[in-house]
Amino acid sequence: MAKRVAVIGAGSSGLTSIKCCLDEGLEPVCFESSDDIGGLWKFKEQPEADRCSIYRSVIVNTSKEMMCYSDFPMPDHFPNFVNNSTIMQYFRLYAEHFSLLKHIHFQTTVRSVRQRPDFSNSGQWEVVTVDRDGREETHVFDGVLVCAGHFTQPIKPLSDFPGIDTLPGTIIHSWEYKNPDPYLGKRVVVVGIGNSGGDIAVELSRACEKTFLSTRKGAWVIGRVVDRGLPLDMIMMTRARDLFYWLLPRALLNLIWERSLNQRHDHKLYGLQPVHRILDQRVVINDDLPGRILLGELVMKPNVQRFQGSTVVFDDGTVEEKIDAVILCTGYDYRFPFLPTSLSSGSDGDLKLYRRIFPPSLERPTLAILGLIQTKGPIMPAAELQARWATRVIAGLNHLPPTENMDKTIEKDVRANLKSYPCPKLAALQVDHIPYLDAIAKEVGVCPNIAWLLLRDPAVGFRVFFGPCSPYQFRLNGPGHWSGARQAILTQWDRVAKPMKTRPIPEPSSFSLFFWLGLSGGAAVIFALMHPSVKTYLTSICWFFQQGWKV
Repeated sequence: MAKRVAVIGAGSSGLTSIKCCLDEGLEPVCFESSDDIGGLWKFKEQPEADRCSIYRSVIVNTSKEMMCYSDFPMPDHFPNFVNNSTIMQYFRLYAEHFSLLKHIHFQTTVRSVRQRPDFSNSGQWEVVTVDRDGREETHVFDGVLVCAGHFTQPIKPLSDFPGIDTLPGTIIHSWEYKNPDPYLGKRVVVVGIGNSGGDIAVELSRACEKTFLSTRKGAWVIGRVVDRGLPLDMIMMTRARDLFYWLLPRALLNLIWERSLNQRHDHKLYGLQPVHRILDQRVVINDDLPGRILLGELVMKPNVQRFQGSTVVFDDGTVEEKIDAVILCTGYDYRFPFLPTSLSSGSDGDLKLYRRIFPPSLERPTLAILGLIQTKGPIMPAAELQARWATRVIAGLNHLPPTENMDKTIEKDVRANLKSYPCPKLAALQVDHIPYLDAIAKEVGVCPNIAWLLLRDPAVGFRVFFGPCSPYQFRLNGPGHWSGARQAILTQWDRVAKPMKTRPIPEPSSFSLFFWLGLSGGAAVIFALMHPSVKTYLTSICWFFQQGWKV
């Protein structure tokens, strides 16, 4: 009889977990508290307690080729950066293609997950659920995959802002923000410059009388597209670049990157200059923020010092009056109240997890927490690899190292991040994208062998090493091999171009092209030679050689 596995949540991590269970011969039973799949990406007009919540205009920061599931590319006509409704279409296509919906119990909430009395032998769990009619039911499972998300508990540090209770206007968290309509013609302060803070401030600046973006530490800002208008992540997230970065001193890399971004827009001039170096923390991805600052519609401000009614005093002593609303973009905490308290390692509810997946304290590794990471790349491919590994461990096909070794790895990972993220709970969430993917892939047995690929299939090997580290790489061989992975890698740039090829543009003839290139090149040389500065430079060189020959 197949082992039964409870999957808690039917978002991006939950859907792939159901599929991975099926791939490994397990029987998944998914409990989803809402009435639909999609988790974080399902837009609702009103936020619901203990659930993720997004604003209507949200657009992903990672491109479709980098964020899709490894054996199911997004349709080629989808835009490169999708909005929430488009990604919901993708989830439905994925669920239908792999027949996942029949395994999901909607409007069913998990109340508790507890080890059975014989857990040390069986590894089984007792899961209590409540359905839409309030009926409580107890189930027994051989494994549990927690895919409940970690953007569910908004942090509202009201005590950090003296006098905020005297503000006559509204105070909300970005978790509650849905659209700019309630703020039309008003003066609004947005606190916090993460990705949500940047997006919301830009959107409000088009509707408000004036929008102020307050930041304590500043941020490095980059757009979604880079050279030639190509997706940022597809250009930057390559194995070759990762190796290059590993070889160079970190200080030099910081200098190169910071200089590059300041060439686009001077962060100091724009009031964005952060206190940290660029590689120490995640950058803010925003295409429009510098432009809104340049237009004066969005004003950068330092940290809020205090409130005096509708007046806001900032740390630099400047004052803004008649403030109508404050939106706190101050991050999230996570908690899983249905899990045993014994899994938490401190009073703040931190979960001590091996490779950010497995609690090392369990006698039997039959519970895994998926998607509980923060990375500079897309989370979905990482969560999918986590699910592939976790299901193989539950099925008994893979084994974890001794508890002592897992504890050492956890401590090492946290210690490496503490310099950039002083809070241990936050430091534990951070992973380096490609190294993390490879580490999990090696456990599953699907990490691409670059040298072997270059020898056996140079076309693919070259793209795997020098091209974008797209999810298809982890389906080329090993468990879960997908026959379409090779073709998906070879055609990934075609899918990038497809949605933009909406206007036929005739190609110039080869004769015309070479003629104009030659003509323009010759003219450039003539004009360059005629330019006074070039003439002076050439005269200096001639003088230098004359003096050299005389010597």
